[in-house]
Amino acid sequence: MPKFTDIKRQVIQCLDEGSVLHEARSDIDIKNLLEVGAVSIEEVTQILKKSRGTEYAASPHHMDQSIDVHVVKTRYASEQWYIKWYFIEPDAVFISVHH
Repeated sequence: MPKFTDIKRQVIQCLDEGSVLHEARSDIDIKNLLEVGAVSIEEVTQILKKSRGTEYAASPHHMDQSIDVHVVKTRYASEQWYIKWYFIEPDAVFISVHH
């Protein structure tokens, strides 16, 4: 498993390059604020830049065990944020971005 610093660098690079997809799901207006435009790519980038390894976890995707799903739970701008994604090269696929 790669280190959090490498994962963070990769997801921020995807955000910077616009290599961003979103996993289809219900409750999209609540669970993925990035997809619905309630939060910007720049804000998600800032949240992730401030996150620490102690706020990070990874586990296999429930549909495909070969894919690691990454989760950051962190505090930013007085709110608790939950960001969940995985990589399908060259993109970061966001499952959840919410507070």
